[in-house]
Amino acid sequence: MRENFTNTALIIIDVQKAFEDEKWGPRNNLHAEDNIKLLLKTWRKREYPIIHIQHLSDNVQSIFHPSKQSSAFKDSVVPVKDETIFKKKVNSAFIGTGLEEHLKENNIRKVVIVGLTTPHCVSTTTRMSGNLGFETYLVSDATAAFAIKGADNTYYSAEQIHAVSLATLDNEFAKVLTTEEVIQKLSSIETTQS
Repeated sequence: MRENFTNTALIIIDVQKAFEDEKWGPRNNLHAEDNIKLLLKTWRKREYPIIHIQHLSDNVQSIFHPSKQSSAFKDSVVPVKDETIFKKKVNSAFIGTGLEEHLKENNIRKVVIVGLTTPHCVSTTTRMSGNLGFETYLVSDATAAFAIKGADNTYYSAEQIHAVSLATLDNEFAKVLTTEEVIQKLSSIETTQS
């Protein structure tokens, strides 16, 4: 994070109760929400910009449909005060929302991305953020993946999916850091500025 860190937005993607459903199967990084909560607390304490992304489906059967309680934010990340919320229907938080315009209007050039899930909405949003020219950071232990099967029926563990997803993003679309590294960078910048 270069120079001034105060106008860096924390973008929290799809940390919703729907991801607690057993249909998803095995998941890695079970402490991701704890790290997200820690970063959220850090941003709130310093009054830095916070943006919540909520996935809402038009499909009435979906657990992300607004009529379902599972579409709600998890308790640990419920927006407070005037924190910005964008609702999306596709993987990218930039499509069909005012996110890009909001960042530009508020002179936000740097973003720190966290949330669920690593290979889907987190990855898609991170790629678009980098392509749109934002200085983008992705927090590796503040996101998580689920195990999946490929088209040829090959099983990929949640940890494999997570690791490969991060590898395809690092130094191409974003800089991948841990929660601790983000907080250390923040502290060192504040020490330098004081």
